[in-house]
Amino acid sequence: MTPRPSLPGKCVLDSPPLHYLADFLPSAQADQLLNRLGLELDWQTPEVRVHGRLHPIPRQQVWMGDHAYRYSGQRFQPCAWHPLADKLRQRIEQHLVTAQPGHWTFNSLLLNRYQHGEQRMGWHSDNETELGEHPCIASVSLGAARPLRFRWKDRSHASFNVWLEHGSLLLMGPGVQQQLEHALLPRRSDGERINLTYRWVKT
Repeated sequence: MTPRPSLPGKCVLDSPPLHYLADFLPSAQADQLLNRLGLELDWQTPEVRVHGRLHPIPRQQVWMGDHAYRYSGQRFQPCAWHPLADKLRQRIEQHLVTAQPGHWTFNSLLLNRYQHGEQRMGWHSDNETELGEHPCIASVSLGAARPLRFRWKDRSHASFNVWLEHGSLLLMGPGVQQQLEHALLPRRSDGERINLTYRWVKT
């Protein structure tokens, strides 16, 4: 039997596959992405419904790509691909061409901007119906390093952090969204950060 190609980078979890590459982007390229995306995108602060009430999200975001996306009862229409974000998508796909072929292609991108450490993302899984049964997500981090906290849904193991550094790539493979939740918790001292999460949305 031919062994299944493994994901590149540091193996955080083998099953489900969660891998981390600290230096995926050179520093100069990561700096350029952070500066240009921060200046050139139309950042929004949408409201989402929580327990029947609408609340503004504690960060800014942009939905980009080929298809609309439904999240927390809201439907987000995509903006056109920014050339740098599209070029980065192609680089990630080429980097992963031998790792589980068919899983690591992307037609959409969610960008989140955290202007300071108090802005955050609550506990969740990226398991919306539009993402399919076993979504694979590639997450690029720019700016201030922050820990992404993971916890098992069945609480069978201890929670853990993955520090997301400037220019890094986190790969969340099949099963991660089914078995774990993740959150970006507030930290007083942290500066601006932009996170790009590439994903495949079913048509």
